[in-house]
Amino acid sequence: MEKVDNLDRKILNLVMNNARMPSKEIADICGVSRAAIHQRLQRLIELKVITGSGYNVNPQELGYNTCTYIGIRLEKGSMYRETLRQLITFPEVVECHFTTGPYSMLVKVYAHDAAHLMELLNDRIQSIVGVTATETLISLEQGINRQLQLSLDESSKHYE
Repeated sequence: MEKVDNLDRKILNLVMNNARMPSKEIADICGVSRAAIHQRLQRLIELKVITGSGYNVNPQELGYNTCTYIGIRLEKGSMYRETLRQLITFPEVVECHFTTGPYSMLVKVYAHDAAHLMELLNDRIQSIVGVTATETLISLEQGINRQLQLSLDESSKHYE
């Protein structure tokens, strides 16, 4: 993989904070031309450093008032892919991770209310073949919601 330099990191920090920031403004802050910003962004997309773009939607404003994390235990870890195929059909599921520890999977879901969450758990998730148990953690408030912030002059080293 090609190296991401300090200019790339500066650009990434800016666009992660505001994906709609005009290229001219990014160029002015970075001290380079707008064409250079465009080329850098295209390269970062091609390298798959930037993987998407779009708007962030507030689920609560659409009536999804309950954010929940559900730990799912599977009969066998190898059932992950089939379980994933079923979970992906539930629009309320917005994240799914195959994990180590007490759960085979951890999913993040949004529900309208407790009744909707109960229906989602009892009638859909727990009825998937191979799901042996679930544990539900309701988020009371999101304290941090951000992208990974990149340090300038950071090499590919790992923190010790």
